Amino acid sequence: MEKSNTHYWLALKLVPRLAIHKKLALVDSFGLTALFSLSTKTSVLSSSKLTSANNLTPKQLAAFQHPDWCLIEKIIEQSTACDSEIITFDNEYYPKLVKQIYDPPLVLFIQGNKSLLNQTQLAIIGSRSASINGRESAFEFAKELAMQGLVITSGLALGIDAAAHQGTLTIEASTVAVVATGLDKIYPAKHKVLRKNIIAQHGAIISEFLPGTSPKPGHFPKRNRLISGLSAGVLVVEAALKSGSLITARCALEQNRDVFAIPSSIHNLQAKGCHWLIKQGAKLVEEAADILEELGYESSLVINLKPQLKSPANINNDLCGDKFLANVGFEITPVDKVVSRSKLPIEVVLTKLTMLELNGLVTAVPGGYLRVR
Repeated sequence: MEKSNTHYWLALKLVPRLAIHKKLALVDSFGLTALFSLSTKTSVLSSSKLTSANNLTPKQLAAFQHPDWCLIEKIIEQSTACDSEIITFDNEYYPKLVKQIYDPPLVLFIQGNKSLLNQTQLAIIGSRSASINGRESAFEFAKELAMQGLVITSGLALGIDAAAHQGTLTIEASTVAVVATGLDKIYPAKHKVLRKNIIAQHGAIISEFLPGTSPKPGHFPKRNRLISGLSAGVLVVEAALKSGSLITARCALEQNRDVFAIPSSIHNLQAKGCHWLIKQGAKLVEEAADILEELGYESSLVINLKPQLKSPANINNDLCGDKFLANVGFEITPVDKVVSRSKLPIEVVLTKLTMLELNGLVTAVPGGYLRVR
């Protein structure tokens, strides 16, 4: 079979237990195709020279000498079957910012618009179990920043990620989703329609994992470092102290990216991670203009991210299943906003708020109600 450049990069990816930076160093030293011709008599390299210089194990050396070309061909076929394209490390579309990180993926699998890979991206991330205020903030920040020309990137997870993607789509802008599975897998399953909408809106779904790869805990930190690697900065909307969002923020700092965080009530456990980041030097943001200024963008719009009386329809659908208490935020929430969020008659809302107050879950304050715990 005739081998393409993609075949050789996939072969390099399949070399077991060898760090990416070491693989790239071998390419620099010997050349990509030469690494896989060690078993031929005409090879200019000797396996002993390669092994002694790089401390390769017998299995690693065997992977260079006898690549599984049938498996590699199968990977290429599986990628084509799920409408994805393979972007290798030396491809012109490979994101330049990702090349700067310590362990860039050797290949990327992408569905959709590959031209987004080298456009300026802003990652918006946060908790899967975000509060209603957090999801609304992610939605509005994504919408406003996308209106200024930034590509919004996130991880297609529940909560903040989904709200960020939806906020971008609502103004018919393109968004990038980085996933922790093969592109032939849909995770979470409930985001099947969201994925289709992202592609339909000229966005992109990206993974470094081979087709057929299912979600595993160890995959998400790798996905997170790719989210930050693609982006000029990372905005953390809500995050607990022990969360994947803080892993992404740490990756961003290691990659010399800007980190932004939205503050919230001290009683909101989902805000503790954001407050910790701010203490460590992340930029506190209250509106999209704060981010645009830091990134050197000049805002041409009057940006107002204060809560709206009516939530956007496509985010309301995501919020309706929450318990009634979730409609009251840790910040002052007007009664008419609770009505808008819950879609219940005002007399029912007032009754429920009274019951919550009697149970010590909310308290009445000037201007509305405040969630206590």
